[in-house]
Amino acid sequence: MDKKGAFYEHKEFDLITFGETMLRLSPPVNELIYKSDSFKKHAGGAELNVACGVSLLGCRSGIITRLPKNQLGTFIKNRIRSSSVSDDFIIWDESPEARVGIYFYENGAYPRKPTVVYDRKNSSITKIKESEIPEDIYKKARMFYTSGITLALSEATRTLAIDMIKKFKAEGTQIAFDVNYRATLWDEETARETIKHVLPYVDVLFISEESCHRMFQMKGTLEDMHRQFCRDYPNIQLIATSQREVISPKVHSFGSTLYLKRLDKFYREEPYKDIDVVDRIGSGDAYCAGVLFGLLHYDDAQKAVEFGNATCATKNTIFGDLPVSDFREIEAIIKAHHSKGKQSEMNR
Repeated sequence: MDKKGAFYEHKEFDLITFGETMLRLSPPVNELIYKSDSFKKHAGGAELNVACGVSLLGCRSGIITRLPKNQLGTFIKNRIRSSSVSDDFIIWDESPEARVGIYFYENGAYPRKPTVVYDRKNSSITKIKESEIPEDIYKKARMFYTSGITLALSEATRTLAIDMIKKFKAEGTQIAFDVNYRATLWDEETARETIKHVLPYVDVLFISEESCHRMFQMKGTLEDMHRQFCRDYPNIQLIATSQREVISPKVHSFGSTLYLKRLDKFYREEPYKDIDVVDRIGSGDAYCAGVLFGLLHYDDAQKAVEFGNATCATKNTIFGDLPVSDFREIEAIIKAHHSKGKQSEMNR
């Protein structure tokens, strides 16, 4: 990842993502799903959250997704545009069966855990076709990002995602992939065997320590497993693993470890401790966005750690799936995090 590499090549988009965009419905804070009579709607979805985070920090991003051509699809499109993410690659589903994936999210309060209820089966994106993707898109991006969630949604999304990874790669695009395992979508064995077909094309890998141990059945320390991935899949240049400590539903600490194969070096910083959690949904995606911004904008692994940790920590304090913090806010939070002196309690 030197300054003559792909991260500095000029293309129309810094990042293009592919995945499902969803409608989230949440009862008022601390209310229960089955008890509440009112729900607030939000747009979300892993790949949308990442595209939004990267865009807010200053890179140009777009998302490939498929939405019903109705009021709910329009609502999500408007949220995409308001986050400065390109909607050029939205595919509109005009069929009578068109629907948006929905999920309900209930905040936790110790000892009650947060709860998610999905209603996403047969959503419009699960029937996406290769013919709906513009052929010239593969020359447009410096980096392409998708996740294990997209691979798990349906045979159509799985086949298309793998095909897109190969086509973007053939054009010299960097490939970023988040394992992002969801047990409600597929089993570990199917996930492992499918993702193994993707890893030879991946440059930047996001994977949890638990997935390393359980899904990929690896042993040893996190450092051992990072190095093993890079030996098994020589194309992988960087691996990022987030490390969250859940003290209670409303108090978390967060840090991460990045491994840069070229220098055989691990990057970390002091974790963000005792984060005041308002809403944790989307914070892992915010972490991915911060890391990718650090690579795309600075081509610097330490900057990637710092922006990843800061964007994740900050997103935990914001209600809804999508990040809202721009470069100036995150830069100030990083500066404050590294400061050893006395700090003002208020921005004014």
